[in-house]
Amino acid sequence: MVDSDSGDGSTRQPAPPRKQRADARRNEQTLLSAAAEAFVASGVDVPVRDIAARAGVGVGTIYRHFPTRADLIVAVFRHQVEACAEAAPALLADSDSPHAALARWIELFVDFLVTKHGLAGALHSDATAFQALHDAFTGRLVPACAQLLDAAEAAGEIRSDVDAYQLLRGVGNLCIGDDTDPRYDARRLVGLLIAGLRLH
Repeated sequence: MVDSDSGDGSTRQPAPPRKQRADARRNEQTLLSAAAEAFVASGVDVPVRDIAARAGVGVGTIYRHFPTRADLIVAVFRHQVEACAEAAPALLADSDSPHAALARWIELFVDFLVTKHGLAGALHSDATAFQALHDAFTGRLVPACAQLLDAAEAAGEIRSDVDAYQLLRGVGNLCIGDDTDPRYDARRLVGLLIAGLRLH
């Protein structure tokens, strides 16, 4: 039996369950990634059992983390926003040029927009939740885009009058209808838009 007395008159407290918390975070990240993939493949109305199967867990596990579909949708949205925002500085560090980093980041943003498909309709009855997501979207992604634009401008690669919010809105508008019209290629048009920002 291990004596809990430390010998200095105090009682040694058990170490905090850090591994358990880390495991719980990893499990939640796995669920969110699986849900995002399912939303891309089948829309936000995909059956929960399909998400559970992708994540390799039981349906009950998903409901313990996210009691309602709206909770899951909001969590996926925030998860994707954070992943996209955090990619900006990493791409700047790893890419051959700031413009190349911008182009790669915009591709991630387009991927995010695909995941976002159907969100407005799914949350139409919860204006507060939808507004909170919009605030998270603008609060995280606009500064990330601005960082890339500022770097590309400082390098003399792009024109100086490009606004991050307007660019993201424009890319978003170009993506409308991409999933319903097989003759429309939003990615190609977005690529032409980003290439057109170059000065030379």
